Amino acid sequence: MSPADRPVRVLVADDSELFRQLLSAVVRAGRDLELVAVASDGERAADLARRHRPDVITMDLNMPATDGYAGIARIMAETPTPILVLTAGPTEAAGFRALSLGALDIMEKPRGEADLETYGQALRARLRLLAGVRVIRHPRGLRGGPPSGRRAAVPAELVVVGASLGGPRALATILSRLPASFPAPVAVVQHIADGFTEGLASWLSQEAHLEVAEAVDGEPLRPGRVLLAPTGRHLVVSRGAAHLVDDPPVDTFRPSVTPLFASAARAYGPRACGVLLTGMGRDGAEGLKAIQAAGGVTLVQDEASSVVFGMPRAAIELGAADRVLPLDDIPRALAELTR
Repeated sequence: MSPADRPVRVLVADDSELFRQLLSAVVRAGRDLELVAVASDGERAADLARRHRPDVITMDLNMPATDGYAGIARIMAETPTPILVLTAGPTEAAGFRALSLGALDIMEKPRGEADLETYGQALRARLRLLAGVRVIRHPRGLRGGPPSGRRAAVPAELVVVGASLGGPRALATILSRLPASFPAPVAVVQHIADGFTEGLASWLSQEAHLEVAEAVDGEPLRPGRVLLAPTGRHLVVSRGAAHLVDDPPVDTFRPSVTPLFASAARAYGPRACGVLLTGMGRDGAEGLKAIQAAGGVTLVQDEASSVVFGMPRAAIELGAADRVLPLDDIPRALAELTR
């Protein structure tokens, strides 16, 4: 049986026997999923991951003996595996620490009033998605090297960033290396499970020297401040202000990266800088092209440093990337472009 034909092999880690049973039932309900093991703490999860080599792991964080953080750190050191963190506190920053340790994504545990059938469908879909993340295909025709690095004609007065799977860690890397005196406002669309942007903003504030917050409709764009699109609303900009709109999803997403980038191109023209980071799909590629056409500079994360090279690849194939950079080089590029 080829890897594409066999079931997705899942390991479940949670200290609650009731929740282990619930998750086990959810996994078994998927015909293309196979439950290979369950664990009650992080150390046991790491042992079982090494023994069974699952395709994907669900990980609780608050467990006795060895917690989920230690389990994630050990798994990523010994047997790197896609890990989905399940947390009861989506607005808390603590869950995002797991992403900095190597977990791939985060999802809320079902509440007491939740429709378990709907939740189960969403969880199974996420597990299937994450199980396929390990294979990153190099797009044909891009082996000759990245496009030449076009420089900004004028300093950038606004930085707009788009990211999806793997984005929280990438954002933390970039924002932690920008000084508190960074001279431009930053607006961000990060695809993430509903309800998690408040916790993401709190965590990024702890990681960065800049202030990070969910965007509020009509608030001013200020240098050194980072605004995140909230759940379920597009973030767009006018000259000097952020706006939230309820337009239909774009590329299946709301918030979507493309409306933010397109609005930056209209409002800031050559003084906009667009950054497209790791993620599946092609959201943001057309918007990045709009920034480029308006005279702004566009940066794209390279394949080697991306968790998933989908969104960056789409932008490169569209000819929308002025510079293709390793993640670690993006903060320095932003410092240069805003001087």
